[in-house]
Amino acid sequence: MPSTSHNDQIVSLRGERELVRRAGDLFTGAREEFLCAAADLVTFSPGVNAAFAGGRRPPLTPGGLTMRKLYTPRALADEESEERLLRIAESGAQVRISAAPLAHEAIVIDRRVAILAGAPVRGVRTFTVIQSPIAVEGVRALVHAAWETAADLADYRRARPPALDEEARRILRALGAGHTDEVTARELGMSLRTYRRRVADLMAALGATSRFQAGLRARELEYGGRGGTADD
Repeated sequence: MPSTSHNDQIVSLRGERELVRRAGDLFTGAREEFLCAAADLVTFSPGVNAAFAGGRRPPLTPGGLTMRKLYTPRALADEESEERLLRIAESGAQVRISAAPLAHEAIVIDRRVAILAGAPVRGVRTFTVIQSPIAVEGVRALVHAAWETAADLADYRRARPPALDEEARRILRALGAGHTDEVTARELGMSLRTYRRRVADLMAALGATSRFQAGLRARELEYGGRGGTADD
């Protein structure tokens, strides 16, 4: 059962189906600004898409709705997700990527309603719909602050570091540890010439001017969330 507070200004809804049933008209009713902040494409996309499928999608025109979507690098975790994100941008939405974690996963519509997504519990999220003007403006301020410091999707894709496979990480760890080329090449089962060409390619990809710098850069990537995992 949904729970409500004074004057129904705060309503908790369990699951995407209930969100669409009770609040789907809020999505399709957006006319000025649709601001979304989510860690990835899973948090809101299914519910929002279902709402738009059952209603009329507002036109994205210069004089109409401004749609801003903010994600973390997790939205680019795989090729399929990245292609979906590019399609979102091509549809007319402004898309940015925040390197920092988001304080809230939220949607703010026309400065009149905010929807907060809770963490999944046994696969089901609770969504809190807020229509208190002061609270809505507070949520919007947090999301907008994150938006202002985030990178445009195209800029982020150009500047992001390359994904490193296991072989590349082993080579870079060896560089950081100061191992000789001969030893590392032998451990990896490749010729010395092939190993040195691989090192040169990795240094170029990382923008490193020395082998030591490449090793340090590899540690930053590995421990900073880009070491080949999806939990950026």
